[in-house]
Amino acid sequence: MSVHPGRFACFCGCKTLRLCANWFHIWQHGAPSILCLRMTVASPSVMAAGVTGSVSVALHPLVILNISDHWIRIRSQEGRPMQVIGALIGKQEGRNIEVMNSFELLSQTIDDRVHIDKEYYYTKEEQFKQVFKEMEFLGWYTTGGPPDASDIHIHKQVCEIIESPLFLKLNPLTKHTDLPVSVYESVIDIINGEATMLFAELTYTLATEEAERIGVDHVARMTATGTGENSTVAEHLIAQHSAIKMLHSRVKIILEYVKAVESGEVPFNHEILREANALCHRLPVLSTIKFKTDFYDQCNDVGLMAYLGTITKTCNSMNQFINKFNVLYDRQGIGRRMRGLFF
Repeated sequence: MSVHPGRFACFCGCKTLRLCANWFHIWQHGAPSILCLRMTVASPSVMAAGVTGSVSVALHPLVILNISDHWIRIRSQEGRPMQVIGALIGKQEGRNIEVMNSFELLSQTIDDRVHIDKEYYYTKEEQFKQVFKEMEFLGWYTTGGPPDASDIHIHKQVCEIIESPLFLKLNPLTKHTDLPVSVYESVIDIINGEATMLFAELTYTLATEEAERIGVDHVARMTATGTGENSTVAEHLIAQHSAIKMLHSRVKIILEYVKAVESGEVPFNHEILREANALCHRLPVLSTIKFKTDFYDQCNDVGLMAYLGTITKTCNSMNQFINKFNVLYDRQGIGRRMRGLFF
């Protein structure tokens, strides 16, 4: 796992000190000179400036859907937007990291600081290892705006579990059309003579598998989008709903017309009344005695078929039980006969 250096410059600009987790190294730019004591000025931001990412990240859409679902459920339960925290899992090969899945983490707030429940994490990790043996813990995620000091505090806790974890942040309240997801890694910088942890943003790409692509596309299209795209099932149901709604409005207009004719508010129009009468007789009336008789006969036939299926299944189970009992009884009888030969 590579370590990402921070830096501070000398007053004379001749040297740059790079601080890593395991060593100090002075990088000479020119002729040797005395190292100055002037440090970089402290910045309230937690973002490192001028640092490029050291790893390549591929993010699966399933992770984004999991985080969105986590945030929406907590918001519905609490009645207001809440910060959620979870773990990222996937694969890593050298400098290439593939974030494939995620799971939720428990946390509690003490003195305005979020503390992760590590026991819960270890339990969930063990469960995931049983199902996804090839995946490993890569980092953590949360929701909200730009990274701040509270994220640094949580990131330090995650660093106690894994070295150089990834940090993914999703902003569910943004109004931009771009994907509201940012991925960061931690770097160590020297600020006012102290080693300080900062975040460096990473570029990422979206990666999907065939099965995941189909599922994500179906879920995404079921949600109303700006283009009005929906899944096939949703489009079918919407079409049926629109047709029934239109039929209801037209029948209501006909009913109001007939009532108005009966009350004398509207003059008779025999052609319209004949069409209304033909429309009423087009569908059979479902309250007749013949319909009830046929309906009950069909219900009895369906119930009889269900009972016959249950009886057949029960007979099969009893037949298997009898066969097993006979085999066991025959073995016991042979054992008794064999014992009788020796005594």
